[in-house]
Amino acid sequence: MSTKLKSALLIIFAVLLTTFSFYFWQIFRTPNLQVGENDGEFALLIPRGATYETVLDSLKKHEVINDQMSFRFVAKMMKYPELVKYGRYVITPEMTNYEAIRKLRAGAQDPVKVTFNNIRLKDDLVTRLGSKFAFGPGPLGRLLNDPSVTEKYGFDTTTVMCMFLPNTYEFFWTITPEAFLDRMGREYKKFWTDERKARAKAMNLSQTQVQVLASIVEAETKKNDEKPRVAGVYYNRLQKGMLLEADPTLVFAHRDFSIRRVLNRHKQIDSPYNTYRFKGLPPGPINLPTLSSIDAVLNHETHEYLYFVARADFSGYHTFAKTYAEHLANARIYQQALTQRGIMQ
Repeated sequence: MSTKLKSALLIIFAVLLTTFSFYFWQIFRTPNLQVGENDGEFALLIPRGATYETVLDSLKKHEVINDQMSFRFVAKMMKYPELVKYGRYVITPEMTNYEAIRKLRAGAQDPVKVTFNNIRLKDDLVTRLGSKFAFGPGPLGRLLNDPSVTEKYGFDTTTVMCMFLPNTYEFFWTITPEAFLDRMGREYKKFWTDERKARAKAMNLSQTQVQVLASIVEAETKKNDEKPRVAGVYYNRLQKGMLLEADPTLVFAHRDFSIRRVLNRHKQIDSPYNTYRFKGLPPGPINLPTLSSIDAVLNHETHEYLYFVARADFSGYHTFAKTYAEHLANARIYQQALTQRGIMQ
């Protein structure tokens, strides 16, 4: 073979080697995945039992892969088709084939951030939380309606709502409903410190009773600076053996949360949540009270007020009274304001 031919072959080999090296570098190391501009990331959910083709179908459906051929090639090189692991994986903008497949192959899940508040009914809680996880609402609902399960955490099927303290938590999407409840039980115990327990005991209330009262306070006012005063009113009424006469409990009893003006007909309902007819606290919370409302009960304001009514300026604050006569005068002013605004029910 002549020297010129050898040189030519070496040049061709070098060019091919460079070309293939660049190609391999490109398919492994250059960005090939994209996500929606508005979301900033894409959460790939791989259910238990899913196959490699299932994963590809999901990525294609959401138009996450730019070059499908290169993704398939790298996946095969890394033996991912035989190593699919179920879970939730966040795909970030400009991720490379190698980065994405390494993450999926390793089962390196990204946790789900779960925030919940403004929940009134157990069914709403089950739907909102259950839908965040692979197990779905059904299994969670069955557990929360099973007396043997709720008893394990110190509740019954009505009061178990108290175990769910509104906050932001992180879980893996693949968590089981049993493990989820165990975590919420630990968070509940963590919140109820010795100091909080001592305050509840000093009030002659159980932890659950504190939270039931806090749920009423939560429904009455969103003003954190006013919550201890509202809590003080209801605690005074409990201490005196008076009916609580809390309008939000009537709304809950009717399961009609569109009611803005409680009327006499609403007070006739035969329900343990009707605090106009039955003394003491209702059997369970009427919502998930925020931590600030629970602490407002534990640190309620000491005063002599027994009544309060919303201010006529609709500021969200209330006018407080020590006597019924004074309360009636305040209530008339508020009722007139409601009528002027056309709020009749």
